[in-house]
Amino acid sequence: MPSGDRFYSRMSQMIGATGLRWTGRLNVPLYRLSGGRLLGKVNKAPVLLLTTTGRKSGQKRTAPVVYLTDGENYVVIGSNAGHSRTPAWSLNLKANPAAEVEVGRDRHPVKARVAEGEERVELWRRHNEQYSGFDEYEARTDRDIALFVLEPSTD
Repeated sequence: MPSGDRFYSRMSQMIGATGLRWTGRLNVPLYRLSGGRLLGKVNKAPVLLLTTTGRKSGQKRTAPVVYLTDGENYVVIGSNAGHSRTPAWSLNLKANPAAEVEVGRDRHPVKARVAEGEERVELWRRHNEQYSGFDEYEARTDRDIALFVLEPSTD
């Protein structure tokens, strides 16, 4: 694991799930204010803002998430840094796959689907090439970590 990835992986462990949520809440306005120039990367991996609809509240929720591009699709992993709880945005996408991604200042509606089988294996491998913390996160948890493909939507 490259040293920068190791630093971010260990830091996300140390601050815990609550610290991760608070960091995300601080990240969103800074990302938006700077058009993604501030807090738009985790080491070398790019970050987007993902807006989902709360499965219980029905309210829009935005979270910063490391992503991979796959053609015109965005790929995100619901790792929650290997913590035992699934990230809320992942549960929200499973309940309602309509979402919005914000990359820099560009916003796009998307529809999420969970990747499975060989597609998941290949996308997971590619994601780990850009940020190698995901294998470590997976090793730290017993839960299944969903990998989402966010496809462009006209909705």
